Amino acid sequence: MAAHLVIAIDGPAASGKSSVARALARRLGFVYVNTGAMYRAITWLAVSKGVPTADAGRVHQLLHFTEIKCGIADGESTIFLDGIDPTPHLVSDEVNANVSAIATIPEVRRVLVEKQRAYAGDHDIVMEGRDIGSAVFPETPYKFYIDASPEVRARRRAGQGLTDSVAARDKVDSTRRTSPLIIAEDAHVIDSSNLTIDGVAGEIVGRLKLKGLVITGAGERLKDEG
Repeated sequence: MAAHLVIAIDGPAASGKSSVARALARRLGFVYVNTGAMYRAITWLAVSKGVPTADAGRVHQLLHFTEIKCGIADGESTIFLDGIDPTPHLVSDEVNANVSAIATIPEVRRVLVEKQRAYAGDHDIVMEGRDIGSAVFPETPYKFYIDASPEVRARRRAGQGLTDSVAARDKVDSTRRTSPLIIAEDAHVIDSSNLTIDGVAGEIVGRLKLKGLVITGAGERLKDEG
C-alpha cells in the first residue's frame, strides 16, 4: 500500500496521457512520474551499448552493471544511468523502434516497477504509463484510462515527429506476457479525441472529488477524506 496518494493514468501511445498527467500534477501540486521515459531510458542504454533489445539475458546483465538513479526535479520524475541524463535521446528513431521490446522483458519491468513504487513512499503522485492501475498500483482507487480514436492518435504521433505505427505499438503492448496494456476494471475511461488537455484534467479532478477527495485550499491540492 502506497504511503501517499497515487493517481494512476494509463492509455495507449499518443492518447494524450502524458500531457494530461503533467497538467494534472501541476494543478494538484503532486509529483508527475513518467514511466514511459524510464523504459525509453533503458532502451537508449541498450542501443547505445550495442546490446540487442530482444536479448533479455544481455539486457538483464546490462541492468546489473548500471547505476540507475531515479529522482525528482521541478516536480517531475528524473532518471540517470551511470550519472548520465538520457532525456535528449528518448524520442530518437532507434529508441522508438526498440522500446516495445525492452518493455516486454520481465527483469526490466521488475527493476523499474520497484523504483516507480518508491516515489509514492514520500510524495503524492500522478503516475502515467500502460500498467499503472493494473500492475504498479492496483490498490489505488484513483485510476483513469485515457484513449482517443486511431485517427487522432496517428495525427498526434505525426505531430510529435514520430514515425512509428500506433497500431503496431498497440498490438505489442496489449499482447505482451508481462503487464499488458489493459483497462483496469475500476478505471474511469476518458476519450480525449475532442477534448483539450485542460478539459481532460478538469474531468479527472471532478471524478476525484466524487471519489472523496476534497480541496484543502492551497491551489487545487487534494486531500483524501478516507
